[in-house]
Amino acid sequence: MNVGGDVGASAVSPAHLEWKFSQVFGERAAGEEVQEVDVISAIEFDRTGDHLATGDRGGRVVLFERTDTKEHVGSRRELERMAYPVTRHPEFHYKTEFQSHEPEFDYLKSLEIEEKINKIRWCQMTNGALFLLSTNDKTIKFWKVQEKKVQKISDLNVEPYLGVANGSMPSSSVSSSQKQHLANGCYTDGSSQCLSNHLSFPPGGLSALRLPVVTSGESSLAARCRRVYAHAHDYHINSISNNCDGETFISADDLRINLWNLQISNQSFNIVDLKPVNMEDLTEVITSAEFHPTHCNILAYSSSKGSIRLVDMRQSALCDSHSKLFEEQETPGSRSFFTEIIASISDIKFAKTGRYILSRDYMTLKLWDINMDSGPVSTFQVHEYLRPKLCDLYENDSIFDKFECCLSGDGSRVATGSYSNLFRVFGCAAGSTEATTLEASKNPRRQVQTPSRPSRSLGSSITRVVRRGSESPGADASGNSYDFTTKLLHLTWHPTENSIACAAANSLYMYYA
Repeated sequence: MNVGGDVGASAVSPAHLEWKFSQVFGERAAGEEVQEVDVISAIEFDRTGDHLATGDRGGRVVLFERTDTKEHVGSRRELERMAYPVTRHPEFHYKTEFQSHEPEFDYLKSLEIEEKINKIRWCQMTNGALFLLSTNDKTIKFWKVQEKKVQKISDLNVEPYLGVANGSMPSSSVSSSQKQHLANGCYTDGSSQCLSNHLSFPPGGLSALRLPVVTSGESSLAARCRRVYAHAHDYHINSISNNCDGETFISADDLRINLWNLQISNQSFNIVDLKPVNMEDLTEVITSAEFHPTHCNILAYSSSKGSIRLVDMRQSALCDSHSKLFEEQETPGSRSFFTEIIASISDIKFAKTGRYILSRDYMTLKLWDINMDSGPVSTFQVHEYLRPKLCDLYENDSIFDKFECCLSGDGSRVATGSYSNLFRVFGCAAGSTEATTLEASKNPRRQVQTPSRPSRSLGSSITRVVRRGSESPGADASGNSYDFTTKLLHLTWHPTENSIACAAANSLYMYYA
């Protein structure tokens, strides 16, 4: 990843990716009404990319497993080592689902707590079992999903048809319709005739006693809640993030960030607290938080003012003072009523190497180098065409939509969602002019590719780049007007391949290149 290099250098521009449709789950028919509880609200690949989890507004978590790599002998790494031509598109199958959260009511605050899943984060796999964290507005849960084989007892001494569910054996003179059994094998009439008095043996007795055999039958997936992390947030949880140490994670709400140990559910440590003594002095809130992918002591969190703070937990127990502050200076004379609203960062993601941070605000994607806090390395225009419509977007609350962002595993591309179920992919490597717009449908080829437009130099070998997507005001590449009721908020990039999974209402679409 050479984002910090000179984009004006004579490097060969990377080839643009040709995105193709792969799969869809939960596709709805034309005119079919979508139930609110079925709308997908969270989506996440695990570290290997072999599992995908989605959460919905109904509190359910659905897991998908990759199957195309299992058709051939050997691991994926072995196949690559042998130069095996992997030309198939990634294929996922439904694995299992479970109810993660239920609707609750806080009687002390007279507050309804929705079951909607806000975030899902995968934890390290252990002994073939999958582990993940899921959270709604108030409660985080730690889940274990494991395949269990159903065991059966066979080769009994007494014929199976003579037995009953509670383990007692009826005699020939007593029918099950005449007397009811209790849990201990006796009868309800008080006759105290128990198991030992009602064994039936075949005529002539048993020639030999056999030892019953336990056999393993079909396997089934079982989801079990191992920990519940509750009562630690006064405000709605907007982020959870695993630490690379495999032992801790953070949860963030509007004003606080808490540090948890996965094994301890009744105690957390408050490491960031923005709550002022007087709430009237409140000027900004936390919008997203994430741990550094390789340094367990570093985390970053974004704010509603458009800034990103880098925190080092080694400095102090309460990390109210940041190590670095990343924010773009406001252009003189450009301030308006909507300036702070559209500057609010809705999501941040670290690149896999930890060198760069990707942020998404309402209008743009920005790529930041953690070694350079003077401004973003690259800026990608996503909603610039909406600037004349900000009043209308404010009236219908669309201006407060929170779009997520993601980076490719090699850090050379970034992606985010938009309206009309569109998502955009930008190339951020040196010399790249890639700016592709795709639609979440079986025919994603509604796209626009425009050359990059470099802006002012930073006075060094690093040049800020501004790249634009579709800029037709109120219309897409086909000339259709944008639909602000259909929005693609959630998407995630496969950790090792050019594959994107995105959620459009209740449908999960997958694409590859």
